[in-house]
Amino acid sequence: MPPPIILASTSETRLRLLRAAGLPVSAQASRIDEASIRIALEAEGAPPRDVADMLAEMKARKIADKTPGAVVLGCDQVLDFEGKSWGKPDTIEAARAQLRQMRGQTHQLLSAIVLYHEAKPQWRHISKATLTMRDFSDAWLDGYLNRNWEQIRHSAGSYHLEEEGVRLFSAVEGDYFTILGLPLLPLLGYLGQRGFIST
Repeated sequence: MPPPIILASTSETRLRLLRAAGLPVSAQASRIDEASIRIALEAEGAPPRDVADMLAEMKARKIADKTPGAVVLGCDQVLDFEGKSWGKPDTIEAARAQLRQMRGQTHQLLSAIVLYHEAKPQWRHISKATLTMRDFSDAWLDGYLNRNWEQIRHSAGSYHLEEEGVRLFSAVEGDYFTILGLPLLPLLGYLGQRGFIST
């Protein structure tokens, strides 16, 4: 019998994607101090890719230590703009400043996943998407933030591409699931290869 699958997160988007793909998955909040870990890694000069990978691993490890028989999925997404990692803005003012800085520019979203089984890391993957923002007006930006702040405040970059945030962009290159924060196709391939899901 395949082991249970646990998402080490309460991300509704990731949980919805996994369940829509037919995975019998449950979710548990990992409750790691993401901000402190991110600050420490950046102080050491860690590139955005390593920040995403380490945060994903720490989330998975926290839940895997309590449920070693389960397949535990730790995920994280980091926005890489000009070689620096950007997290979730704390305030609507911070989101406005962030989006103004990225206006007309290109950035990357790095989506990392680390899979634990038997309390050990078994597989990891990082996918990248490249997004270019259009030269939107300050007036449109203010309206966008006022209409969407409650939905986007938990998102790196202050947008959801599947919602009104798509209007921020002039070009998008990369896997849609990566943009949503979960490299789903490589994950499904690995789970099937290991026999954790039927193929």
